[in-house]
Amino acid sequence: MASCKLPFSLILCSFFFFVLPHASNAHLLKTCEFEAIYNLGDSISDTGNLIQEDPSSVFGKFPYGQNLNRNATGRCSNGLLMIDFIAKSAGIPLLNAYLNVSSPKSYGVNFAVAGSTALPVEFLAENGVAAPVTNSSLTIQLGWMDTHFNTTCYNSKDCTEKHKKSLFMVGEIGGNDYNYALFQGKTIDEMKSMVPNVVKAIKDAIKRVISFGATRVIVPGNFPIGCIPIYLTGFHSNDSDAYDEFHCLKGLNNFSMYHNEQLQQAIQELQQEHPHVIIVYGDYYNAYKWVLQKASLLGFDSKSLQKACCGSGGDYDFSLVRFCGAPDVPVCPKPRERMSWDGVHSTQKAYFFMARWLIRNIFQKLRCFA
Repeated sequence: MASCKLPFSLILCSFFFFVLPHASNAHLLKTCEFEAIYNLGDSISDTGNLIQEDPSSVFGKFPYGQNLNRNATGRCSNGLLMIDFIAKSAGIPLLNAYLNVSSPKSYGVNFAVAGSTALPVEFLAENGVAAPVTNSSLTIQLGWMDTHFNTTCYNSKDCTEKHKKSLFMVGEIGGNDYNYALFQGKTIDEMKSMVPNVVKAIKDAIKRVISFGATRVIVPGNFPIGCIPIYLTGFHSNDSDAYDEFHCLKGLNNFSMYHNEQLQQAIQELQQEHPHVIIVYGDYYNAYKWVLQKASLLGFDSKSLQKACCGSGGDYDFSLVRFCGAPDVPVCPKPRERMSWDGVHSTQKAYFFMARWLIRNIFQKLRCFA
């Protein structure tokens, strides 16, 4: 960063150094010299798989992707996602969707599908939870990954050699297992009983990518769901004690932390079992809370932090009946001032700052020069 002149510039420089993630973080992962990124997940990182499965999906239509030359790519946002900013930081082209057979995949593949679950949909159904969006759970995505590597590797030894310079992202995944359960009437206690199975599914997926030769794996946790408009709308409380200082629902955030704690324990166990592999927890929870805390300084409208930019209805401009992309659902005039895009997913700007925070948090843990 250029040198600063006193006094105002000193204040400005202090802001950038101590409040914002460092500007140099934009390409921080490039020093790791990753040659490819392979991503598993759901709508937080889907770059086009769901719209290949379901071309009528709202995520394949304007105003989704309006920042991308008004081109809806299947990303559940107005623009880029965290996985895109991670790829940019690594100096790698944006990942193409696996199901888009005509797209190049020389620098990795995105297997994530919006609406997907960590647990197989059959297992969820047996436990009274329907997965209405897609059947492409984590197990299915791992099958796609296996098929892909069968075409790019001669054998397991060749895969191991090729993937020494690859980054594997396992998640965020599992959020939809809980989303569907909650909105289908399950209690938080009932959801807690799901956590061991969800975490085991993620843990098994990490083992699987290690078997493909992964040496560096990022495993993101869940967001603070009690801060997100869909939950604030669906689980509104008249009890002021139900909310924290950010007007997030404490009970739901406590559940997210419970899941994240169990996931981190699983990662620690796997790290002990596989000391040659670097497995890093991706702290999406605190990345989101950091942006929420610094929102005004980052240029977000503090009065609309928990309102959907694309949506209509209620205190949070959100309704499942009139979801973003439906006829006559308005889009806010200044999306750059909003954290939430559609009441479920974040805006490009919010993802940008979350990704910056995350990259700074994980970089040394990746031990790229070990």
